[in-house]
Amino acid sequence: MVHDPLRHHGDAETAPGLLDLAVNVRGDAPPAWLVGRLERALRQLARYPDPRPATATVAKRHERDPDEVLVTAGAAEAFVLLARALRPRHAVCMHPSFTEPEAALRAAGHEVHRVVLDPPYQLDPGLVPDEADLVVVGNPTNPTGVVHERLAELCRPGRVTVVDEAFMDAVPGEPHSLSAVRLPGLVVVRSLTKTWALAGLRVGYLLAEPALVDQLREAQPLWSVSTPALAALDACLQRGPVRQAERDAVAVADEREALAAALGELGVEVAAGSQAPYLLCRVPGRPDVRDRLREEGVAVRRGDTFPGLGPEFWRTAVRGRDATVTLVSALRRILRAETRQLHI
Repeated sequence: MVHDPLRHHGDAETAPGLLDLAVNVRGDAPPAWLVGRLERALRQLARYPDPRPATATVAKRHERDPDEVLVTAGAAEAFVLLARALRPRHAVCMHPSFTEPEAALRAAGHEVHRVVLDPPYQLDPGLVPDEADLVVVGNPTNPTGVVHERLAELCRPGRVTVVDEAFMDAVPGEPHSLSAVRLPGLVVVRSLTKTWALAGLRVGYLLAEPALVDQLREAQPLWSVSTPALAALDACLQRGPVRQAERDAVAVADEREALAAALGELGVEVAAGSQAPYLLCRVPGRPDVRDRLREEGVAVRRGDTFPGLGPEFWRTAVRGRDATVTLVSALRRILRAETRQLHI
C-alpha cells in the first residue's frame, strides 16, 4: 500500500522512549478536574448522547446562536462532512497547512487546487482565484504558526470559506479569530484536542450559517459525538477553563520565544511570526536533522509531507523548559559533529 503524504501526521513520528515534540497536544493527560467530569459522564452511557447542552455552551462561548453550531468528532469529522455535503466546482486549499482537509476533499472525489505560500507564509487574499467556491485555510496555520489578518476578505456570496482555528485558543487574545463573526459562507472549525490533551476523545465543533449547519448535520451520522466528548465540550468552554486557557497561552508564547531564540543561536532557521505552540524549522543543507534527532531520542514532525516544504523542514512543539533543553542539547551535538567533520 502506497503511503499518502497528506495522511501523514505527527503521531506517526512518536514511539516509546522518545521525547514527543512531533505532536502538538499540550500535556500528557487532561487536568484532574476534567478527568472527574469525564468519569461522571461514563455513568450516562446507557442513554444516547444529547448534544443540546454542549451546543448551547459553544454558542454562548462564541456569541452565536445554537443553530449556528454543529458539534463534531474532532475537527477531522468537520472536514469530512464538508467534503461529503458540498459540491464545489473549484476547491482551493492554502498550503503549507494541515493536510487533512485536502485529503478529505480528494477522498470525496473533488479536484483540489493548491495555493502555496512562500515565506513569511502570510496570506494575500488576492492569491485566491475569483472562481474558487470553496477555500480552506488554517488560522493559525499548521505548521508555520502564522495568524492571517485578512481572511474576512475571502468571504463572499457563492463561496464557502473554511477557517481551521484548531490552535486559536493557544494564541494569546485570539487575534483575528472569526469565531464570533457572521460572514457569507464562513465556516470556522475548532477543536479541544490541543489545549486540553483530548486527542483520544475526538471532540470539536464548527460555526456557520444555520442553513449550512443543517446541511452538514444531514451528512453526519447519528450520535457521532459521544457522551464523554460532549461533557468535555461543555466543561472546557465554561468561563473558568476558558480563562485558564488564556493564561496558558501567554505562558506558551513565552516558552516559544525562548525556544526560537535558542534554536537561532545554533543556526537553525525558524519561520518568523509563529503565534502557535509550535515552530517550523530548517537547517539549510541538512535533510538528515530529523532522523538524527530521533537517534538522540527526540521525535519532531517531518516537514516534507506539507505541500510547499522540502526534506530540510521539520516542526517542533513547544513543551516547556525541560523539553527545550533536551532539544537544544541534541541539536548542538548533531550540528557540532557536522562542524567537526568539515574541519577534518
